[in-house]
Amino acid sequence: MPKIFRVAALTLLFVTLLSGVNTFAQTKKKKTHSVRDSLRASILSRDSMMRALKRSDTSVNNLLQKVEYYTSAFNQIKGNLSKKLDTADISTKLPSFERRVTLIKSLIDNDKSSTLRYLYTIRDVLTRSDDQLDLWQEQLADINSKLVQNQNDLDAISRDSVLKILPADSSLATTYLIQKIAIDSKYHRLDTTNKKVMVKIGLLQNRTSAVYISILDLKDQIDTKIRDFSIRAMSQEYSNIWNMNADEGNDFGTATKATADMNAKLFNFFIGRDILIHIGGLVLLFAFFAWVRASRRRILRDNDTPESVFSQASYVVNHPFVSSLIITFTLLPNFYDHPPVVVLEMFLLVLMIAILYMVKKSCPATMFRFMVQLFGITILYSLSNLYIQVTNFDRVAILILGFAASVISFRFLSKVRRAKDEYLPYTSFILKVFIFFQGASFFCNVFGRVSLAKIIGVSIVYNLWLALAMYYIVHIIMEALFLQLEAGKKSNNLTSFIDYKLLQNKFRSVLSILATILWLVMLTQNLNIEDTVFDYLGDFLTKSRSIGGTNTQFTFQSVIIFVAVIWLSSIASKIISYLYDVAAKHANDIDVAKKKNRTSTLLIRIGVIALGFFLAVAASGVPIDKITIIISAFGIGIGFGLQNIVNNLVSGLILAFEKPIQVGDIIEVDSRSGTIMDIGIRASKIATADGAEVIIPNGDLISHHVINWTLSNNNRRVELIIGVAYGSDIEKVKGVLLSVLTNHDDIMSQPSPSVFLHNLNESSVDFRVFFWAADINTWLGLKSRVLGNIYDAFNREGIDIPFRQQDVRVIWPKGLPPIKIEAPGLSNGEEEQKDIDDTKTPKDQDQ
Repeated sequence: MPKIFRVAALTLLFVTLLSGVNTFAQTKKKKTHSVRDSLRASILSRDSMMRALKRSDTSVNNLLQKVEYYTSAFNQIKGNLSKKLDTADISTKLPSFERRVTLIKSLIDNDKSSTLRYLYTIRDVLTRSDDQLDLWQEQLADINSKLVQNQNDLDAISRDSVLKILPADSSLATTYLIQKIAIDSKYHRLDTTNKKVMVKIGLLQNRTSAVYISILDLKDQIDTKIRDFSIRAMSQEYSNIWNMNADEGNDFGTATKATADMNAKLFNFFIGRDILIHIGGLVLLFAFFAWVRASRRRILRDNDTPESVFSQASYVVNHPFVSSLIITFTLLPNFYDHPPVVVLEMFLLVLMIAILYMVKKSCPATMFRFMVQLFGITILYSLSNLYIQVTNFDRVAILILGFAASVISFRFLSKVRRAKDEYLPYTSFILKVFIFFQGASFFCNVFGRVSLAKIIGVSIVYNLWLALAMYYIVHIIMEALFLQLEAGKKSNNLTSFIDYKLLQNKFRSVLSILATILWLVMLTQNLNIEDTVFDYLGDFLTKSRSIGGTNTQFTFQSVIIFVAVIWLSSIASKIISYLYDVAAKHANDIDVAKKKNRTSTLLIRIGVIALGFFLAVAASGVPIDKITIIISAFGIGIGFGLQNIVNNLVSGLILAFEKPIQVGDIIEVDSRSGTIMDIGIRASKIATADGAEVIIPNGDLISHHVINWTLSNNNRRVELIIGVAYGSDIEKVKGVLLSVLTNHDDIMSQPSPSVFLHNLNESSVDFRVFFWAADINTWLGLKSRVLGNIYDAFNREGIDIPFRQQDVRVIWPKGLPPIKIEAPGLSNGEEEQKDIDDTKTPKDQDQ
């Protein structure tokens, strides 16, 4: 193609030169022609040449375009074949899937499982294979569509009639033939390669589809076995224990060999998958251990009395690695999807050893002995749980284990009742439940329900250990947080200001709830009803329901999501507010004025809750246009009685934005005075001087008269009324008072103290004294000190302070003898006598 362009360009250049020569010659001959006319003549000459060329060969332009287009198409097809059609990974891994399907088919055909866990594990293996095959089929279908498109493009090239036209010009024809040969060569080469790849991809698709179909068939067989097992477990599988025959169960040796083979295969499969979860478990183990050790070292370095701190965190301080084991091996199994029984029991073995060590170090010896006996019973239960076939030996072993567990638990229960306070909380109740279910397992076994007996016995033993693990997990996490907060108290970070007592009260309950939920999930797993329970809950929560006869649809899932998001947003707002308060307190060490910024927490809380509301609406699937219905409902509610609530809510917003009062202000409203502790969305809280906490609606703070003593500053004017006796030197009294006030360090110099003559009373001359206290929180103490200083100064200067005097005149009846009055307060028999004589008034004398 470049040669064609070069030939065309040279031709045009040659014609142009010829035209230029002719034009120049004409210009020489005809001097009257201008330059403009010469250029116009050249253009016309070139156009005439191009029209002649097109008339002579009309296919040249099409040929040029086709050659360029097909060359580009060939390059694109070649790139697709070389880069985007890599199937090496599928070709390498597909044989292992084919072998896995063959293996699982043999396991299913020969399976006589006595536990649902194996069936669920096999189904999980099939589901994972199913997911991978789905992905491969999508990749192969995409590759095949590209190959089909390539083949369509190649067929279109071969059918193009334009390429069969030969240009009339000999030079163009030679060049075209060269390009045509090159195009044909590329076409045949790419066509052959594309067809080979299509055949390869087709074979891979056939193999993948065959494996996929086999897996679907195997999953159907597994589901059938699970349903049959559930029916069989609730029915009498075998005869009563006294009628047990030797041929009811499988041969013990054969069952043991089959069990060992199956568990080995499942364990090998488990090891090869979920590598990231394996690594995550190790990271969790060593990360928690390192966290506790780092906190312990910091406390030893910074705290003067580390023993007092360590005594409150005995688990993590004295046994950090064992605590890490309990955390890791309790939580780790929940991250796997249906792990094999042999793996779960390995995790449980490590967990039981760690719990035994912790019980020995922290619990009474009687409980440790009980747990050791239970440990032996659990090991035997675990070995029985590994068997995939029921044998008579296994049935008798389960019967004996159920009876033994009930006996040792009953004996331990009697000891717990005698000293209940020495053991862990709820020990007595848990033992009673344990004995009940072990008894149920024993009687189910006696009456031929062997599978149900094993499920109950194994599950209750496992979950007893898990309940103990959950108890330790809650305490271990709380102790680790306590160590972290204590270790950071000497630093200036945020954790040094967090109140652990408040955190403990709030966070412990949340941890307990989460631990209980996790224990219930593990219980469903051990009872082999996990999938059934969650499928039922999923169907129940996602089923669409309508309100009455309306078209409004909802699901319980959307309702729960809505409530959960609102609840989480409320918790988040409280946490953010608390951390903001902590940060404000931290800033107060530098600047007391920053304390008032804590009022902004109200805006933060409102913003978080509002955001949580819209997130809840979006997460629950409620259309945004439906919010208008909710707003209308609110409007009706406001009209029928929510005016006061809405008034308080709007008032809260006004307080947050306008800030007439702020957290920390000292206010008076409706004869109530105190310090504002919190400004909420609906109401605010003030703390009075006598220790009471008064809840005041926000509407009252907006509509009533509020005195804010600390709106712009913390100053307060103090007023005193000082009375002196008549005859005192007024100027001297003023001078003494001013001297006392000006020499007092706690009194502000600006505004300066003032003394005024206030009033002339019946028995005193009153002076009015004004001075300013810099901090309103200390004005009462300052007033007391100033009064004491004034009293001392008046004594030194001889200024009398008058006090009220009363003359009491007793009129004694005429003729009665005088009496003796014993003065109070006299001791040793001393008496003060007072003669009261007859006192006659003028009125008496007249009479």
